[in-house]
Amino acid sequence: MPQERSLLALSPDHLTSYVDATSLDEKGDDDQSDDLRIIGHERAKTALDFGLAMDIDGFNIFVVGERGSGRRTLVQQMLKQHSPKHPPGYEWCYLNNFDNPHMPTALYLEPGEGKKLIERIDRFIDDLLVLFPETFDNPGYQRKKKAIDRHFTQRYEQAITQVEQEALQNSVGLYEEEGAITFTPLLDGKAIDDAQFAALGEDQRNYFYQLLAHLEEKLSEQLLELPSWKRESSEEMRKLKYETVEQAVRPLLKEISHEYPSNLGIQKYLKLVKDHIADAILDILLVDDNETADERKQREQLIALFQPNLLESRDHTRGAPVVYEQNPTFQNLFGVVDYSVSQGVLQTNYRMIRPGALHRANGGYLMLDAEKLLSQPHIWSHLKLALKTREIQIEHPLAESAPNGTFGLQPERIALDVKVVLLGTRDIYYALQEYDPEFTELFRILADFDHYLDDSPSTLNAFANLIRERGKRLDYPPISNEAIAALAVAAMRHSEHQRRLTANIQLWNELLDEACYLWRQSQDSETIDAEHVAAAISAKRARTGRMSELMLDEIKERQILISTDGQAVGQINGLTVLAVGDSSFGNPARITATAYAGKDGVTDIEREVDLGRAIHSKGVLLLTGFLGHKYGQDFQLSLSANIALEQSYGLVDGDSASLAEACALISAITRLPLDQGLAVTGSINQFGEVQSVGGINEKIEGFHRLCLERGLTGEQGVILPKTNAINLMLNQEVIEDVRSGRFHIYVVTTIDQALELLTGKDAGSHANQGYPKNSIHGLATEQLKKLARLSSE
Repeated sequence: MPQERSLLALSPDHLTSYVDATSLDEKGDDDQSDDLRIIGHERAKTALDFGLAMDIDGFNIFVVGERGSGRRTLVQQMLKQHSPKHPPGYEWCYLNNFDNPHMPTALYLEPGEGKKLIERIDRFIDDLLVLFPETFDNPGYQRKKKAIDRHFTQRYEQAITQVEQEALQNSVGLYEEEGAITFTPLLDGKAIDDAQFAALGEDQRNYFYQLLAHLEEKLSEQLLELPSWKRESSEEMRKLKYETVEQAVRPLLKEISHEYPSNLGIQKYLKLVKDHIADAILDILLVDDNETADERKQREQLIALFQPNLLESRDHTRGAPVVYEQNPTFQNLFGVVDYSVSQGVLQTNYRMIRPGALHRANGGYLMLDAEKLLSQPHIWSHLKLALKTREIQIEHPLAESAPNGTFGLQPERIALDVKVVLLGTRDIYYALQEYDPEFTELFRILADFDHYLDDSPSTLNAFANLIRERGKRLDYPPISNEAIAALAVAAMRHSEHQRRLTANIQLWNELLDEACYLWRQSQDSETIDAEHVAAAISAKRARTGRMSELMLDEIKERQILISTDGQAVGQINGLTVLAVGDSSFGNPARITATAYAGKDGVTDIEREVDLGRAIHSKGVLLLTGFLGHKYGQDFQLSLSANIALEQSYGLVDGDSASLAEACALISAITRLPLDQGLAVTGSINQFGEVQSVGGINEKIEGFHRLCLERGLTGEQGVILPKTNAINLMLNQEVIEDVRSGRFHIYVVTTIDQALELLTGKDAGSHANQGYPKNSIHGLATEQLKKLARLSSE
């Protein structure tokens, strides 16, 4: 006799899980620590504690978890807890390399010293602007300057005087005007003009011609060393200016040097400043007498030469830095050298170097999204190089492929001390482990976040505190225990488990936000209640339900053929789940099977037309194995059969239809009709055991909705694996119809139980003489033997 249906039917109490609102804390802890903002994930927390405590190279951390699980929030909280235990790290700045300006030098400072050094150099520049050019007006400088000028003038005048005396003795005058020297004949002590000179006799004119040529030649001999005198005078003047600048600046630099006695980098930099400051002052601060000094421009020029470029300041009271770089481009991660355009020419200098996330996190912790990081492979390779060499190099991302000299600056590398935390999915983690040998050397710690949270009282109370903390932070009205219980049930529904909550915090938050919105729209109570949560769930289902309604309309209009009553041979209602965007819904599908004499075996039509994916095809092959195990022990099976998912025009995957396909095929073999009021889901193995499948709630609700539209008969229901009972989190509409006997949920462990429910006949147990003659398996055996005989003829 077939097993009583009632023995396989689930009671309404087993169709969902409830949370006792009275067991929840009535009031959240106002003084709760950040630890309560993330619940669960103890394995990940332990791994993070270990990874953050390890100061050895290579112990960077890869955090595995789905988006919305709170992984980033938890990591940030733990980093903030570890950060105060460590020093903030050095401050780094770039300095002008006077000897090689395109290779700026790096300087490290203790926390807080960078700004002080900048302020100190600012005062130094102010002092320079006060000292110069007034220093050159000093009487001592002017006296030495005049002495140099006088010495040059004396040598020059002495040479001119000797020539002038000889010229006068021969009645020739020497005249100097605007730096030019000319000779003119004299008559009676007076210079003669051209007319008077023309009136002279030819002998006298020739005499003067020869005399003037002689005098000019002698003048040239006397002034032959004039360029050398000028060079000597200029060198003496330059030396005087340099000595004057050095004497004026020496006390200022010495004062700065005494303020940083132990910093060798600053001492080295001050020495370079001392060697090059005279050139800068003479070039910038010394202006001609007819020019007006632009102090603002002069200050900018001095800053561009001497002011350190502080990349990132540090506060010694705040511990190690914690940086999360949301957009890890090459420039955002490694820094960049900016450029300016002047008269169509690109220009840059050491003060246009900008830090990246590695600079900001140096000495602390850096969080990155693995997916974004790996979207640009050259960034990933440069990051690995930086972690291996423990150095940061600022360069253009295309520097390796660009012609030499295209990118101007090559800043000195900076020592790197950072703990990198990558956030990614399991797929990314396992792919990197398999294909990148360096990955395991650099990221030795895995922090694996859970998909689910248990429903223990401590977890539920932490869940309640988390919900209330968010409500308080966003200035929501009070949230009742009933509303929190409803949110917890929704979290269980999302996890498809009666004893687990999904760890997707984003789901809770969105549902709470929508419930608060609906509360504000209605203003029907002082608190957010379970009714508001239920309304938010319904509203979201309505917003995303267009596709499911279209599919239902097509079934109602018989554009898609689905039967919900009566009986049919080789035909059964399977259950599928369609995912569209962020919504998923159940959709019934007709599965048909035919069997006839032949030797082709079981043909999966979906696979034959390339619509069946691997797992679905595996399910059909397991079905073939089941037939051989069940019926082919005493004779050789030989048949041809076809199985199809009717009116399916897209890809089909998954093995959740294999139970329904097996039942349809046995119906086609035995010619026993199947109850069309029942829908079936579940997978089977080769021994006929029924196994769990996914999407169980959507499947049941999808078929129930169709039956409800056509009218419930009291005989309709769903057959599912017994192991899926723990996954049932059905909506109240289904539960109430089950309670009233208008709809049924049956659980089975074997295909025999499913066949008995569908046919109303005994499946039959194998004995020495085989299966009972009138049992399902007995009829199947006889028919298969008949088909085998026909096939062999």
